[in-house]
Amino acid sequence: MNNSLNNAGAAVLEIEKVEVSYGSDPSGLVWGYLFGVTPEALAVDSAAALAWMRDHAANNPSQFIWLHFNLSNAASEKWLTTHANLAEEFYETLHTGSRSTRIELAEDTLIAVVNDVLHNFSFEESDISTLWVSVARNVVVSARRKPLQSIERVRQAVRQGEPVRSSVELLIHLLRDQADVLVKIVRDAVERVDDIEDKLLADRPTARREDLGAMRRVLVRLQRLLAPEPAALFRLLQRPPSWMADLDTQELREATEEFSVVLSDMSSLQERIKLLQEEIAARVSEETGRSLFILTIVTVLALPINIIAGMLGMNVGGIPLSHHPAGFWIIAGIIATFTVVAGWLVTRAARRLR
Repeated sequence: MNNSLNNAGAAVLEIEKVEVSYGSDPSGLVWGYLFGVTPEALAVDSAAALAWMRDHAANNPSQFIWLHFNLSNAASEKWLTTHANLAEEFYETLHTGSRSTRIELAEDTLIAVVNDVLHNFSFEESDISTLWVSVARNVVVSARRKPLQSIERVRQAVRQGEPVRSSVELLIHLLRDQADVLVKIVRDAVERVDDIEDKLLADRPTARREDLGAMRRVLVRLQRLLAPEPAALFRLLQRPPSWMADLDTQELREATEEFSVVLSDMSSLQERIKLLQEEIAARVSEETGRSLFILTIVTVLALPINIIAGMLGMNVGGIPLSHHPAGFWIIAGIIATFTVVAGWLVTRAARRLR
């Protein structure tokens, strides 16, 4: 088989020692790799991939090809429809409104909808996007609209020569890399929350409830989108496709369990953020109450001055002490007495409330 491939021409299965950009070729292919011909995966373009699927896929069950497409290129879906012979359910998931993570069996093919985060994830809801994957025995097709972290980690591992035994193992690799990405996100979030909590305990709060709320909303959305649908996964693990090895089934189960642990940690972090929000809200409420109390005291203390000044300022006859030589000091004494009495009453009332 190796000799026939070599004789078919270097252009068909040539190993490309060049970087693959996040763009795509005219067919929408971002990158492609052929596994099982040599110990390391062979990089292929769309023409070589088409030639292999047409001439060699059916005769080489130990080999499989991985093609990754950019759906932002309008030619991608057209090429897939024309050449890839994928299940109809795959195209339905591309256009459906549901983005929940799931792995389903359709026409002896695994259809996976995987939500992932963009590069330079900054805890914004717009930094979350979807990856669609079709996994058959010999052909793996993945497609996305934006560059994502987990699928890039898989590509880097393949380029560095990490062996991939089967097409299902490639999907398992993706799930585990996604779990690693989530672990990093959770660690970054924990560092932020720890810093906010330390400053709050030191009475130097700098974070606003709105900032914590935004972080919590992103984590909730991540958990909602990334948590695999248990019913679909249970059905798959109970009745896997005939070509799927027992080892792959076991590793898929373990990968989903690891994923569940990460999602559990994310839930705990959400509770911490909620408690911090409540603590900040309580402190803001306490400060507001203290400010209102001080404002009330100032208002009460200024009340005698305002009343007496208003009465003495009336332009009518009969104002007392208007001609008395010590009238000013008498009025000042009366105001001071009222102010002291009012302050004492307010202070006493405040002590009772405490």
